[in-house]
Amino acid sequence: MKVSCVGGGPAGLYFAILRKLKAPDHDITVYERNPAGATYGWGVTYWGSFLTKLQEHDPQSARAIAAASVRWRDGVAHIGERTARHRGDEGFGIGRHRLLDILANRATDLGVRVEFEREITDEPLDADLVVAADGVHSRLRARHEAAFGTEVATGGNTYLWLGTTKAFDAFTFAFVETEHGWIWCYGYRYSAERGTCVIECSPGTWRGLGLDRAGEADTLSLLEKLFAGILDGHPLIGRGQDEVQWLRFQTVTNRSWSRGNLVLLGDAAHSTHYSIGAGTTLAIEDAIALAGTVGGGDRALLEYERARKAALRPLQSAARYSARFYENLPRYLRLPPDQMFALLGQRHSPLLPYLPPRLYHRLDRAASGLAALRRVKRWAGHRLAASLHRS
Repeated sequence: MKVSCVGGGPAGLYFAILRKLKAPDHDITVYERNPAGATYGWGVTYWGSFLTKLQEHDPQSARAIAAASVRWRDGVAHIGERTARHRGDEGFGIGRHRLLDILANRATDLGVRVEFEREITDEPLDADLVVAADGVHSRLRARHEAAFGTEVATGGNTYLWLGTTKAFDAFTFAFVETEHGWIWCYGYRYSAERGTCVIECSPGTWRGLGLDRAGEADTLSLLEKLFAGILDGHPLIGRGQDEVQWLRFQTVTNRSWSRGNLVLLGDAAHSTHYSIGAGTTLAIEDAIALAGTVGGGDRALLEYERARKAALRPLQSAARYSARFYENLPRYLRLPPDQMFALLGQRHSPLLPYLPPRLYHRLDRAASGLAALRRVKRWAGHRLAASLHRS
């Protein structure tokens, strides 16, 4: 079987790895438009259950990813001059560049051809199966948008991905009030020396601060001043271009995930808001499901689609409510830090917009029992992660 995978992100590379492990005689090529070593993104986050899945399907890549990851347990929220710190489940971070290196090397070692600086546009690919793993703005999907039933919903807030030399000791939220409204940051480390900062605000705040017309140097300078309290003198790092890549999140859904021999994978098939931190995990889970069904007969692609849509449904709902929470953030920012921190953990709830402030802590306490059960469920994943780090 000849397989062409367009897109060398985590989804495409991991699919190629698993398919080659299952069928060594398959002729598999991954096409990546960027040069080797180039990636646009800083660090990605995941939980212990992610490593459990990797260990089940390819222990070698699981060990390499675990060894290259950092971890944390605490979450910190800074709201103006107020601070709250909570102990939580163990989280992990890894540089996107390092993750892709590990997966690309593993795929190559197994006999997958990985062709960098090869952009697939309109030319047909000579393959039995073509996997579109080329992201939210998938060109392969766009050719047949009507057949896939693609819908794209654009969020209200603006956001920006940045790096920093600040290696946060906890997953950090910082909310800063300006004369033009609130602006906030999500910060986490992905190595011993580096961290990621995602900056977000409403369009009104963005324009009021002049960020809509500032170049990169001025943007970084202003943001470093606004978030000086969490950066501790460390600089923010951009892409080294004058134009700043402010974005509005695009939620992609598709009525169908396949057309003939073309199948969608990862962000090309679906996207979930970055605030739930599940993008890479979901992409890998897509790859696992597709690799397991390919070769299973005429209905294999339909079975893959049905299984993944069912698994994604609750996460997509949570992502929508999480995005809505941040788009209505000023409603909550006058609360005491402990209550605000409780809301951060409950932002996925559809009830949240309708509850008065006096009930916020009750909601949090009601969820605490469920949180304890989740911690027990993740215990095995955490133990596995520890053993992988030691090996």
